Amino acid sequence: MKKIIYIILVTGFIFSTGCADLDLNPLSEASSENWYSDEEQIEMSVKSLYYINFWRTDQDQWTDDWMDRNTLSAITGGTIDSEFSYGANTWALAYQAIATANILISKMEKLEDGIILQEKLDRFKGEAHFVRAYQYSVLVSHYGDVVYYENTPDIEEAYTLSRTSKNIILQKIYEDFDRAASLLKTSYAESGPSRATKGAALALKARIALYMGDYITARDAAQACMDLNIYQLNPDFQNMFLTKKAGESIFLIPRSVELGIFLKNSGANLVELLSGERLQPLSVQHYLPRNLNGFVQNIPSWDLFSAFLCTDGLPIDESPLFNPREPFKNRDPRCTATIVEFGTNFLGVRYQPHPDTLQVYSYLTGKKIKNNDCLTNSEYAAYNGLCWKKGIDETWTDDLTADPDKVIIRYADVLLMYAEAKIELGELDESVLNAINTVRARAYKVNVSQTSLYPAVTMKSQNELRKTLRIERRMEFANEGLRYMDIIRWRLAEKVLNKNNYGILYPISDLRNKVISKGLWFFPMTPEIDEDGVANFDSMYEQGLIRLITSRKFDASRQYLWPIPSKEIKINSNLIQNPNY
Repeated sequence: MKKIIYIILVTGFIFSTGCADLDLNPLSEASSENWYSDEEQIEMSVKSLYYINFWRTDQDQWTDDWMDRNTLSAITGGTIDSEFSYGANTWALAYQAIATANILISKMEKLEDGIILQEKLDRFKGEAHFVRAYQYSVLVSHYGDVVYYENTPDIEEAYTLSRTSKNIILQKIYEDFDRAASLLKTSYAESGPSRATKGAALALKARIALYMGDYITARDAAQACMDLNIYQLNPDFQNMFLTKKAGESIFLIPRSVELGIFLKNSGANLVELLSGERLQPLSVQHYLPRNLNGFVQNIPSWDLFSAFLCTDGLPIDESPLFNPREPFKNRDPRCTATIVEFGTNFLGVRYQPHPDTLQVYSYLTGKKIKNNDCLTNSEYAAYNGLCWKKGIDETWTDDLTADPDKVIIRYADVLLMYAEAKIELGELDESVLNAINTVRARAYKVNVSQTSLYPAVTMKSQNELRKTLRIERRMEFANEGLRYMDIIRWRLAEKVLNKNNYGILYPISDLRNKVISKGLWFFPMTPEIDEDGVANFDSMYEQGLIRLITSRKFDASRQYLWPIPSKEIKINSNLIQNPNY
């Protein structure tokens, strides 16, 4: 902790703008006598809490929803250790934000009356408590017991800090979120969902409660958020992700090309983190098809593709509507909103990975062009034929930059968290069905009451509803960073992350002889889907019809928690490492 404490002791404004001429005498003693004395300085420091690097989220590349050609992440490859850079940076940045929030809370409690109008002071206090609660939520959900403090420890004290039980910290998190909810308004016109609100505090309280298995608190917090009656689902699932500050967002961190915070070809144009890792190591080109100057490197897995239900509400191995030759037909609309359907116009070019389609039509030029998205023309075309569609629009291709807002939580999550908490509590009633069906009906662009126009969920046993809810979350939140904590808290990671990633048979001669010539494109056969919604492609592989790309590995004896960063262990002997790291 020494390095972290030393950095943040110069108060939280090191990330603020306009501080270059401040008198910090001496820096090593973190003098803040001339700071936090008026509204402008307080607000500047509060705004620094929204520094985008503080808002770390999980990545789908750590899950069974994702493929990165023939490489694995530290998590899916089972190589995660105490040098794991993303984990080390998450730890460091969380404590930087916590320290800033602690200082702000302390200073605001000591402000003289009248310096800031009470309404604004309440907002600033609420935001500081909100951020502190969020950061501790990230820490306890990923590391378990962590260092907890509400003051500003000096460097020597940092050496003595030890881990506090996550259950004790959880109660502190609840207190902070409750305090934030009591101080914050339901909305602030000038900032929208990009600043903390009452609803955001309740929604994120529900999330950490659900992650920690406290279903009563999760139910009540989600219900309180719903009862505000200010949130609703965006009626258009697909286009929602192409619109900045969409109405469904409860809390987000904005990106902006104008402000220099955006995704680009070489990663994100953002301040580098403590170890030199950038916030977003994935480039825009990694998502785009090769016909659009992309690498189609980061792609949806066949596991995810197979998880989308058919329009009769059944999994693909049970539904008579599923045809492995035309696997996109008769699927839940979120399937083609998430993954590019073969033969359709995507960003101005027809996407077709079929090996015999050597040319495709470009709607941009009105002519046919060489099809670099089939393996016949390019051995680096999508290894499994799939390409992400969700959230990607023409702004990604014009200059290979994009600035989608970073959504931390949206209303669909609140509805499904409420339903899950009620299911786990055994409270099976109409409100559970209504929550799930409201989300599902939106995907079909119909009202929840129009049950003949979508496969509405009906009352089932607790176990059946649990499975339904989990599949619904997977379809709804694909490529939004939520799958990782879902498989962790459901204890499914040891199952799904010890399976193989498969792809299209290669070389082309084998593909033609064994698949194409026998009319077996795209899927040679329908994969079996088990009780957890997990697909099994092993039979296809054993018959030589598909190829093995990578084998995921997950060590259940240790990987359900992240390791404490090695640097922290080395400088503080009171920090005990998580088991088996």
